[in-house]
Amino acid sequence: MTMVAIFSGAGISTDSGIPDYRGPDGMWTRDPEAERLVTYGPYMADPEIRRRSWRMRLDGPVLHARPNAAHHAVAAFEKSGHALRVITQNVDGLHQAAGVPERKVLELHGSALAVVCTACRARSSAAEVLERVTAGEADPPCLECGGILKTATVMFGQNLDPQVLGQAMSIAKATEVFIAVGTSLQVQPAASLAGIAAEHGARLIIVNAEPTPYDPIADEIVREPIGTALPALLERLR
Repeated sequence: MTMVAIFSGAGISTDSGIPDYRGPDGMWTRDPEAERLVTYGPYMADPEIRRRSWRMRLDGPVLHARPNAAHHAVAAFEKSGHALRVITQNVDGLHQAAGVPERKVLELHGSALAVVCTACRARSSAAEVLERVTAGEADPPCLECGGILKTATVMFGQNLDPQVLGQAMSIAKATEVFIAVGTSLQVQPAASLAGIAAEHGARLIIVNAEPTPYDPIADEIVREPIGTALPALLERLR
């Protein structure tokens, strides 16, 4: 059985109402200052940055987003019995919400649906913390130790979890088809997974609206909208 790895980035979730970051209408393209709200150094040092960051998450689409056709196509491919692993740069949990088993989804950048204390590492749900924000706590502290809370995501300025990255590299080396979908393949070391897969003999397919640094080594490049292109591609792979 052919092993398929899906490496998904922000572009797969735009049809769910979550904007990407670096596309023509991306979050950082429209508002470069917004990147500071998810950068570890400024976040930890400046209470005002934290207040703005929590407000951004409260007003943002992630907690209310629903899987789109591309997410459902990935889940249907897995349910049809194919060997599949999902490596995602996204923090929205939409692959799991569509029905891909948790054990088959590797979240490189963590999850925005959970919150962690930077001091004692206590975890809670983002929904619980955002309820406190709604109730008037602009920068809610940890209820266990009073420490600074942040979403359980890897912010800019933080390193990826080496164990998670190691698992992703192992998948990239072992897969026979590696589909990079909705990612600019610019953020390292995550982007290097495409090259690792190709170097180890995988067929590299890139589904992305804009060119990527790995296009020259891809076996196939798809520029069509992800919501129709990915379901068609996975149906062909069946």
